[in-house]
Amino acid sequence: MPITDWPTDERPREKLLAKGANSLSDAELLAIFLRTGIQGKSAVDLARDLLTSFGSLRALLTSQQSEFCAHKGLGTAKYAQLQAVLEMARRHLGESLKRDQVLNNPTDTRLYLQSIMRDYHHEVFGCLMLDNKNRAIVFRELFRGSINSSSVHPREVVKQALADNAAAVILAHNHPSGVAEPSQSDLQVTQRLSQALELVDIRVLDHLVIGDEVFCFSERGLI
Repeated sequence: MPITDWPTDERPREKLLAKGANSLSDAELLAIFLRTGIQGKSAVDLARDLLTSFGSLRALLTSQQSEFCAHKGLGTAKYAQLQAVLEMARRHLGESLKRDQVLNNPTDTRLYLQSIMRDYHHEVFGCLMLDNKNRAIVFRELFRGSINSSSVHPREVVKQALADNAAAVILAHNHPSGVAEPSQSDLQVTQRLSQALELVDIRVLDHLVIGDEVFCFSERGLI
């Protein structure tokens, strides 16, 4: 049965408008994005099949172009549309890190960094540069690859922080495995960077390890 034949309050778009986006299931949200189904299947039916095939909404959203486009009902145009939606979401979160807001809502900081770094297939290390009132200046990705004490160079971090006129920084890196628990190397990197930045009067406020969850050094008394 096509969605247009469903009761009005059960149609995803009408339900969203009446009750808000958070009232919809993953399949209903995806159906709105898809707009149309395929022969013999409504958009909701197609969305359910796709979620089953990919395993989760996140897996679908972070899939490679070739994998995404290989599924019936999807294609290059839908992939481009999805990438635009995801980038708008990231930029929306970035808007919350304007200079007068960054540390008034630490949750926004976490969400923003997680949206950038969680789905990388390789490790990335970066710094959120802050001014002397702990307001955001810019986020810099500084190193890629295996993040350890030999690959993260304190001199480069200090050089960039000084170039950005930062008074404080929040360190961040991701774990592609999804497990956010810091390694011994992560602890060593944090200690080395804290010591190096302290020499030029730049404070390290925190270090976030980004996985499926976010591990916060400050909350665990590690910084």
